[in-house]
Amino acid sequence: MKRDLVTFKGVSEGVYLDVVGNDLEAIKDELNTKFNNASSFFKGAKFLGVRSDELSDDQIMEIKLTLKYKYEMNISNEGIPEYIEEYYTENVNENENENDTKTKPFDGIQEGVTKFIHGTLRSGQEVDYNGNIVIIGDVNPGAFIKAKGNIIVLGSLRGVAHAGIGGNYDSIVAAYNLLPMQLRIGDIIARSPDDEIEYKSPEIARIIEGEVFIEPYLPNK
Repeated sequence: MKRDLVTFKGVSEGVYLDVVGNDLEAIKDELNTKFNNASSFFKGAKFLGVRSDELSDDQIMEIKLTLKYKYEMNISNEGIPEYIEEYYTENVNENENENDTKTKPFDGIQEGVTKFIHGTLRSGQEVDYNGNIVIIGDVNPGAFIKAKGNIIVLGSLRGVAHAGIGGNYDSIVAAYNLLPMQLRIGDIIARSPDDEIEYKSPEIARIIEGEVFIEPYLPNK
């Protein structure tokens, strides 16, 4: 499957652009297509910067100017948070060693590292983390959450959620209103039913006997 050259990713501080490759014209063409298809989703978002391993400083500056003056994005002076760069550095090191060492499933679902996102994820935004993820807000259709551990949404989950990446089938996905476009734990996929039914209690999805089961969360059970 062809990988996108540009991807907007949301974090608690705002939105940043993750760029793959160094073909500037192709990158700008894809950027233009994304804005033409979903320009309303980016209005008002605080833009943190451009993250790329291959573009030059001049090319990154050209993209920033394009975002500011052509697409009228709100460019922040804060820049991309340091933990984002650290995350990519860790992933690069993992990819370099994956031929020698098999990646182990994340084993911190009980007390492991957790990333908190304050606010609603809109369509096109993506959160990808090596631990657990807690969203304090809603996840709209078209938004993506990927975690090696658990995914907890303190709101409505209507986007795509993939927990247990790497093979931890003990991971769970829970939300106040669990109506995902697609839900996956490990490599096991569960899709939402054709007729959406909103429950007035939190729900939890977990693997039972090799299948994803979604049920009301009963704390005293």
